[in-house]
Amino acid sequence: VQLQASGGGLVQAGGSLRLSCIASGRSFSSYSMAWFRQAPGKEREFVAAIGGSGGSTHYADSVKGRFAISGDNAKGTMYRQMNSLKPKDTAVYYCGADRGFSVVDHDYDYWGQGTLVTVSS
Repeated sequence: VQLQASGGGLVQAGGSLRLSCIASGRSFSSYSMAWFRQAPGKEREFVAAIGGSGGSTHYADSVKGRFAISGDNAKGTMYRQMNSLKPKDTAVYYCGADRGFSVVDHDYDYWGQGTLVTVSS
């Protein structure tokens, strides 16, 4: 099983990026998929999740209205459009897959390798 995250990079404050997560090795139709992030010196935190059916989404308060998650879990694909980026969004972003629908990273069964997003002021 492999999750491959991509799309990170350097962007100026106010800019946009689109992250992708491609899962392979098994069916993820019954899994929710989520993004977490870890800033330097901080613990990993929940950002956004999408349910296995694709109909349910949940966002951290810090990104509501700026980030949008989408995807087709059955096909193992997940995307996150990030708009109005702020320097505090700078972090390594990880995608994960969970059989439930959790905001806690310990609940996630599978993880991608992470992609770095740097927002300059």
